[in-house]
Order: sequence, then C-alpha cells, then structure tokens
Amino acid sequence: MKRRHFLAGLGAGGALALLNQGCRSAGAAARPIQPIRGSWISVWWDDHRHYYWNETCRRFTTEQWQLAIKEMAELGLEHLVLLAVAKGGHAFYDTPLLPRLELTCPDPIGAMLTSADRHGIKFFISSDWYGDWDDRTLLDADLMAKRFQMMQELAARYGRHRSFYGWYWPNEAALTPYYSDRFMQHVNACSREGRRLLPHAKILIAPYFTHRAVDDDTYARQLEQLDVDIIAYQDEVGCRRMTPEQSATAYGRLRRVHDRVPQRALWADVETFAWEGPENQQSSALIPAPFERVRAQLEAVSPYVDRILIYQYQGLMNRPGSRAFAGHPDSTKLYTDYRAWLRSGRRPQGRAAL
Repeated sequence: MKRRHFLAGLGAGGALALLNQGCRSAGAAARPIQPIRGSWISVWWDDHRHYYWNETCRRFTTEQWQLAIKEMAELGLEHLVLLAVAKGGHAFYDTPLLPRLELTCPDPIGAMLTSADRHGIKFFISSDWYGDWDDRTLLDADLMAKRFQMMQELAARYGRHRSFYGWYWPNEAALTPYYSDRFMQHVNACSREGRRLLPHAKILIAPYFTHRAVDDDTYARQLEQLDVDIIAYQDEVGCRRMTPEQSATAYGRLRRVHDRVPQRALWADVETFAWEGPENQQSSALIPAPFERVRAQLEAVSPYVDRILIYQYQGLMNRPGSRAFAGHPDSTKLYTDYRAWLRSGRRPQGRAAL
C-alpha cells in the first residue's frame, strides 16, 4: 500500500501520530540531548534520604533560599516543584491545622517564590502533607477537607506571586500498569479544587513504576479522564528499576499513548541520585550519581518527552563556593560536569538513535 493511501486510511489523528513518531525516530541521532529544565525542591524531610542537606536547609536564611533559586535559574532551570508544604506533623508556613516546623527563615515558601518572581522560575506548589502518606486514605473525607483547607490557605497567602504557576499532587501513583480508581478520584477532586482556587494554574503529577507503562486503549482512556495538565513520569534509574536503555523503551510507549491524548503533556522526572547505603531504603542517604549516568538518562528520554525535570538539584548539585550550599560534597562535581557538558553543545555521544 502506498504511504498516502495508508495514512488516509488511518484518519487525520492516526496519520499525525505516525508522522510525529517517524520524525522523532529520524531526528533522534542528530538532535541535541534536552537539558534539565526543572527540579523538585524541599524545605525539610523526615527521613534519612535527605541527610546531606536536610538540616542545612532547615537553617537557611531568607537570603540563602533566594540565592538558591537564583543559582538554579542561572543554570537554566525554569520550573521547580515544591515536594511538600508540611511533613512529620509540622507545617512550613503558618496554619491552624498543624504546628509550624522550627526554621531559621520565617517563611521559606514565600522566600523561594519571591526569588522565583525575580528570576523567571515557575513553581508548582504541593498540596500536602496534612498527615502521613497512605494510599488507603486518599479519599478519607476528613483528610480531604484538611488538604483543601491547606490549598485554600496557600492560594490566599501565595497566589499573588506570578511564579505560583501550578499545583503538584504529591501522593504518587504506581502504574500497575493503570491508575487505581481511588487515585483517579483523588486527583480529579484535588484538581477541581485547585482550578477553583487558581483557574489558570497548571496541574502536575509524577507517577512511578514507569517500567510497567503501556500504550493501550485502557491507559489512553485513563489519560482522557484524568484532570491534569502534565505528567512527569519517574525514570526509575536512580531507584534501579530501569537502566537508561530500558527507560527509552518505556518513554517510547508513553509517547505513543500521549500522542493520542495530546492535552496531557509528557515530561520526564529523571533521578539524579545514587544511594550511600542499601538501595530504596529510607535509612539510606541519597548521593549524587556520576554525570556519565545522568547524561545517559537525559539522552534516553530526550526523543520522547516535552521537558525534563530532575529529582533533584537540591542537595545533589551545588555551584562551587555558593553561599547557599546544601548537600553532599560531590554535588559540586555533578554541577560542574553538567555545566561543562551544557556548554559543549549537548550532542549524543557514541550512540545510535534511540
């Protein structure tokens, strides 16, 4: 069958998806690897994984939080995702719902957003956690009411910042390979409230078990029903569930299904960490991965995703000599190696098209 007859038989949508896929495949070898355009960031965390920067950030001044945002912007980051607005039974801002965590900076969220306003960073603000994370309580009426109250407080307090770009629902979903009905209901309820509070805000989620991703009709229907703007799938290389090469296969499947539901942007959440102790244990500290691995991760997902975020800059990348240094000593090497590569032209190195 001639190509024009075959494409006509597919219809306009199918033909466009096929042509897009062909263009990606043909251009992958010559296309520069996408740079890092965003990162997760936290105020404080309540387990050992953030050991190398947790207490340092707790002691950050307003000026240090603002400098940290400035340095990320200067490296080319455009989006930041606030991991949580409360953790371990304490909030990071003033709220009647929880006691406030003892911090040197009186308002770290406001400090970050003020700096982001100045330097062109777009923030996704978390909605949680009021209580401990537990998938079984996602639809608990009392917890949902308190979660909405926190969102209302956040919108009232910080919504004036032009850098308050969107919401992030941090209760992560596992692809099994589909979302549970409970998770779908939770996300759509949060999104209704988030859009009511800030109608122009974008909504981001970041599911895991990306190695199980499928591109079938069932998942396409779930994407159509899920009220989010962006899905940043975790690449799971840091968690050792996939190699970079395997992640390319998974994101290729995701690209095909997202092309069928183009209203859901496909981003990557690339894991830039390794483990100091046993892998995937809350008792193990995260340390910077070697840049050679990170570069391979960026190359693997670049042909398929619209944008690359990382988990994370904070603690794992630091400008040498920064007055806002927080993290592992090797974080300066990952920063300088990435910056040198960024300036080199970002071409694939020694690999065929993905």
